[in-house]
Amino acid sequence: MSNSLVNKYNVAGPRYTSYPTVPYWDTQTFSLREWKSSLIKSFNESNSSEGLSLYIHLPFCESLCTFCGCNKRITKRHEVESPYIEAVIKEWHLYCDLFNAKPKIKELHLGGGTPTFFTPENLKKLIDSILKRAVRAEGYEFSFEGHPNNTTKEHLKTLYDLGFKRVSFGVQDYNEIVQKAIHRIQPFENVKRVTEAAREIGYTSISHDLIFGLPFQTEAHVKETIAKTKSLMPDRIAFYSYAHVPWIKGNGQRGFSESNLPSGESKRMQYETGKSLLAESGYHEIGMDHFALETDTLYSAMKDGSLHRNFMGYSSSKTQAMIGLGVSSISDSWYGFAQNVKGIEDYYHLIDEHTIPVYRGHILNDEDLIIRKHILNLMCQFETSWDGENLYFKEVSDVLIRLKEMENDGLIVLSSNQIIVTEKGKPFVRNICMAFDVLLQRNQPKTQLFSMTV
Repeated sequence: MSNSLVNKYNVAGPRYTSYPTVPYWDTQTFSLREWKSSLIKSFNESNSSEGLSLYIHLPFCESLCTFCGCNKRITKRHEVESPYIEAVIKEWHLYCDLFNAKPKIKELHLGGGTPTFFTPENLKKLIDSILKRAVRAEGYEFSFEGHPNNTTKEHLKTLYDLGFKRVSFGVQDYNEIVQKAIHRIQPFENVKRVTEAAREIGYTSISHDLIFGLPFQTEAHVKETIAKTKSLMPDRIAFYSYAHVPWIKGNGQRGFSESNLPSGESKRMQYETGKSLLAESGYHEIGMDHFALETDTLYSAMKDGSLHRNFMGYSSSKTQAMIGLGVSSISDSWYGFAQNVKGIEDYYHLIDEHTIPVYRGHILNDEDLIIRKHILNLMCQFETSWDGENLYFKEVSDVLIRLKEMENDGLIVLSSNQIIVTEKGKPFVRNICMAFDVLLQRNQPKTQLFSMTV
């Protein structure tokens, strides 16, 4: 990336884990009744063939990581585990009661917060209870996020025996100054221990999450982190740009000054250096921010065109329906989105009232569904086409006008009915998607809603 392109295209923009993006949901006309109807429709269409995905949000952490934008509750009181597990199980039962058959679970992911805050016994109780009302789909994939400091061999073995074969460890950066700034003190030895233990037990896909653009981080720190990561050779690597959004996330991201963040030029070099080192080590770029070895299913999915993206990130198999359980979780029926309440007390209250704890959402119209397909194509395959009625929309000509300058800059190859993102354009895929985002174009935000795109 040249400095001129970074300066030109580094604007605030969505990460497109959904379309429409959350700030553009039509929450005024959304209702829980409509959400249930859209999910039942999707379930009836897809459960017998592909099954559904399940995301479970486990929000508790023992300490606050100041880089984190997730919904979490900081506590060292582990007596909070059992009531939360019970509530999630009850929420799952509320969903199962909607369906005319047992759900087939294709994907299940435990996120947080810190899933390994919970004891192995409580995690086993949770998964056993989920599976009592469901069956595993053929080729199912269960995964969880583990904190290297508190993930034990018992965690790994218990979850493996329950069907988990994928685990992701949050690394971020190995430099002690950076770790102190983000309040995440985590020695390399801890990451090495859990990575090797997972391999020994039999996990087939191990992922490490790395971040660039962190406070006090330098290009040398990125080199050191990737060198240590290479010594462990995880199957997947997520290499994220730090999203500095303190106006959304509150005090958690105000533990350091903005002057402590790398400059745009420094951050660009961190990304370029990291991407180059990963390529030298045998990792292939998969969509946005993700890299995988050729032996990993994420790479195979990219090659055969089956790569999918949703609120859980990139996955190697698509399901039409995704149910999110737990506080703040977002569900996706393909025809609609629904987000749970964010407060644990509110969540418990609604569960006790036998009510699915949704507080906002959006039902997609025909235009939404078409634009969503284009943005998914761009995020997963770096190309899309509107050749055919099911992908054509009336504002195509406006999109082509918005894309013209990106074509001139060599970011895309454009024809009358197709766009292909070039290698040069891949770092700017969020900007390219924004050209298709008709809701964003019609109603530009008056305040900053999103992180910077580069």
